[in-house]
Amino acid sequence: MTTLNTTPLAPLLERLFHEAAEASPAMSAAIAGFSDEERAQLMRSKSGYLDLYARLKDVPLPVSRETGALLYMLARGGARNIVEFGTSFGISTLHLAAALRDNGGGRLVTTEFEPSKVARARRNLEAGGLADLVEIREGDALQTLAAELPDSIDLLLLDGAKALYPEILALVESRLRPGAFIVADNADHSPEYLAHVRSPASGYMSVPFGDDVELSMRLG
Repeated sequence: MTTLNTTPLAPLLERLFHEAAEASPAMSAAIAGFSDEERAQLMRSKSGYLDLYARLKDVPLPVSRETGALLYMLARGGARNIVEFGTSFGISTLHLAAALRDNGGGRLVTTEFEPSKVARARRNLEAGGLADLVEIREGDALQTLAAELPDSIDLLLLDGAKALYPEILALVESRLRPGAFIVADNADHSPEYLAHVRSPASGYMSVPFGDDVELSMRLG
């Protein structure tokens, strides 16, 4: 048995995934005014994404169940220090913190710029009994992750504004230990990021995982 599949976390995650599935029409309504091309441009813009994510402030934007399980498994390999870009309602955060709990403890630093989502994530972490392992930093990740990070980071999750993936990786890169994992959700919206981690000279080994994740490992 693990923290992930026992009470209180297992029923909480089931409810959150169900609510996220029910919210998908709300997501469509929130961005109904944009064409597919405009949405794609906003996802890849280093400034326009602010409008997009402001419209989606009430939408969960969770990782998939499969990605959640992947995060737990990767972190269970002995992770002690984890950084997450994009808390949203905290579904991915709960998976990562559960792994830390089952590893015997650790620290998860996560960041979210939308205050209402920070509040909901805090409530979910309290309900899941994992709040003591997580530090949520509210604000622009380019500032919140620019200082006071663990000296050695075992896992980095990128699941915020896709256009900022290269910049967030650059903030954290020097602290990634050899063998550290980087999970980038919906990385196809950040071709600059993909080009970097897939380059033989980048210091990473990187492969696509499933339909929407890029999984990379820091080589040195």
